[in-house]
Amino acid sequence: MNKLNKECIIPISETTDFTIENLPMGIFSYKDKNKKLGMAIGEYVVDLEYLWRKGLLDRIFDKNVFDSNTLNKFIASGKNKWSLTRKKIQSLLTGKHPKFTKTKKEWLLLQQKVILHFPLKVGDYTDFYSSEAHAANVGRLFRKNEDPLLPNWKHMPIAYHGRSSSLMLSGSPIIRPWGQILNKQNEPEFHPTKSLDFELELAMVIGKSTKNGTPININNAKEHLFGFVLLNDWSARDIQRWEYQPLGPFLGKNFATTISPWVVTMEALEPFLCDGPIQNPPVLSYLTQNKGMHLDINLDVTLTTNKQNKLKITGTNSKNIYWSFAQQLAHHTINGCNVNIGDLMASGTISGEKEGEWGSLLEISFNGTKALKIENESRTFIEDGDSISINGIAENKEFRVGFGSLENKVLPAIKME
Repeated sequence: MNKLNKECIIPISETTDFTIENLPMGIFSYKDKNKKLGMAIGEYVVDLEYLWRKGLLDRIFDKNVFDSNTLNKFIASGKNKWSLTRKKIQSLLTGKHPKFTKTKKEWLLLQQKVILHFPLKVGDYTDFYSSEAHAANVGRLFRKNEDPLLPNWKHMPIAYHGRSSSLMLSGSPIIRPWGQILNKQNEPEFHPTKSLDFELELAMVIGKSTKNGTPININNAKEHLFGFVLLNDWSARDIQRWEYQPLGPFLGKNFATTISPWVVTMEALEPFLCDGPIQNPPVLSYLTQNKGMHLDINLDVTLTTNKQNKLKITGTNSKNIYWSFAQQLAHHTINGCNVNIGDLMASGTISGEKEGEWGSLLEISFNGTKALKIENESRTFIEDGDSISINGIAENKEFRVGFGSLENKVLPAIKME
């Protein structure tokens, strides 16, 4: 165990996602039901609003940004104050403030006794398509006699704008959507999707706004990032298949996108920056980046059936994506598109090269033609009562930084009148 965790004033498990090196941020409520900012440490939540009122953080903030429904006000305070807050809490948790150590029961709350809330006010949500393995797998499924990648794919990060109104938190039920679906005679019918799918993704949280007409230089991209969350871009493949030409996803995607409750900061993830795949052909100058702009995060997905049978159905790593988060952000803004604090930008489905590393059931089941065995059950897509759990861990020889779990259960479609 790392020295900092050994010095912690509360026990820290060696397997916890929420180490002192991590301290992800979120929004919680407790007995008084007021929403406020917290940091996760082990099995506890640090009540930042309490600590500000008691004078631990008032030298950093002259106004109380911690009594809020979202992280946005705190994020708007800027990178220097994010870092100072994190370091102050690290010093508190290692016993360097004896006055507060005596009152730890007042500001250290068990996670199981608090309610976690959606952490951000998200104005805009963009979903990229940045994993080459995923794009190639999809291309092979639907364009069998052609190059699996479309001609533009290796020249720029491809994306579509999603729907921020249907962003939801881990734990939220996913109601099976209705839509137009082609039958065996290639005629449209209206019924609930039979091909409900997950998509394993990471999403960056924008931490610094820009003015319209001002692109973000790729070498400054990190300055605009607050942190990352796990993201599941739920997909109705049969609805999507009929509607996506010529303008791309619509009802097959906009019914639900879920995120993990804790935002892992960019500062906590700095030790896990790494090189990504070699890009060939060479990219244009505005997409040419320094080394070490990918993230080394192990990701996995577990499917729990409605009969409570469990199976880890995929395991991959975020460093597999072709287009880095810096390239995504630079391309997103190269035409002058402005970004705002709290905006979410997702990686797109993250898949590895090999079977067992694929980030969606579309790939795992070969578009529903190969069933996945889970004990005495089988699945090609997600059924009512099934749950999908996504986890992410970055670790080195010294410590680990995790995201917690993103888990949602699927409920039956609503009845149409």
